[in-house]
Amino acid sequence: MPGTSRAALPIVLGVVVVDLIGFGIVMPILPFLAREYGASATWLGLMLSGYAAAQLVFAPLWGRLSDRYGRRPVLLATVAGTAVSLLLLGLASSLEAMFAARILAGAFAANVSVASAYVADATDESERTRWMGLLGAGFGIGFLLGPAIGGLLAPYGHQVPMLAAAGLAALNWIHAALRLPETTRRAAHLAEPGRREVLRSPVVFRLCVSNLVFALAVTQLEAVFQFFMMDRFHFGAREVAFILVGMAAVIGAIQGGGMRRLAGRFPERGLIAGGGLVMAACFAALPFAASLPLLLAVLACSAAGRAVMQPSLMSLASMAAPPNQRGAAMGVFQSSASLARVVGPFAAGWLYDRALPAPFLLAAALALCVSLLTRSLPEREARGEPLATPAP
Repeated sequence: MPGTSRAALPIVLGVVVVDLIGFGIVMPILPFLAREYGASATWLGLMLSGYAAAQLVFAPLWGRLSDRYGRRPVLLATVAGTAVSLLLLGLASSLEAMFAARILAGAFAANVSVASAYVADATDESERTRWMGLLGAGFGIGFLLGPAIGGLLAPYGHQVPMLAAAGLAALNWIHAALRLPETTRRAAHLAEPGRREVLRSPVVFRLCVSNLVFALAVTQLEAVFQFFMMDRFHFGAREVAFILVGMAAVIGAIQGGGMRRLAGRFPERGLIAGGGLVMAACFAALPFAASLPLLLAVLACSAAGRAVMQPSLMSLASMAAPPNQRGAAMGVFQSSASLARVVGPFAAGWLYDRALPAPFLLAAALALCVSLLTRSLPEREARGEPLATPAP
């Protein structure tokens, strides 16, 4: 492995973090900009679903191109495409133009998957987990700094954060073009199993279904939360952005430190069940919160439940397949969440336009389903005994 590839790891991590900050700037402000042009919750949900659908379709294509032509040119292409899509979003003067810009953004939203391949190329097995963990930490940084920046810029106009994100992406491209070298690609020695082969495992299949239902629940809140805060509490983009920063901080604090203690005391199956019950109760209570302090308490508890559930599901999924199928199994596991993000936002918007509490009550029912599904999930004791499927 060339030294230049190893030295480039902080650079590629920086590229991903800056890209995620740009994404974090846009997401809290997008619903407010869409409502300026008369968007309903259904239309907003369709826009979010369109972004996810484009990402689901194009991400495998970028992955194959990076295998064939190298990680660097694909990363540069996706960052450039992101900058163009954000510029078009900031200049959009209609819902149709906004929709087209978000579809384009989804098509280029492949940085994390290609960056993961870059890290795998440039590291040995002994240090790969640490670098992958740092790559995952980039999400926390992006979702903390992005909404904060968007909230600070929102008073100057809802287009301003979009244009700022476009400028940030352009600077990110310049930085990557000047400093990011290519990795040495390694030929695969073993054929990777297909999705059907991976899903033949009952344990992997149940975990993918659980992840799909979990992601559907989460998208109900994500898709219409800004509209809810506008309609119920008359909040603007700045206030909502900082609420999202607070929720990201709760998730980051638990996943960054608390999960280690919890995982040492409880099996993953118990953590999923408990987290699901907390999320179900919070989602059911959220649309009926009579005051802002009560709402904030509910949101904090729901963020805590999510912070416990998500890594527990991922941990079980990583252990459910044999080593030679682990990469494929995790790919299918993540694809189940991507599919939920195609369907979930549109469903949430459609339900919200018919009854404000409806998407939150659906989210509560889905979270409860995940909690109940834990009986069919495999169990691993906190002391590290092997994965075992519970008796029916």
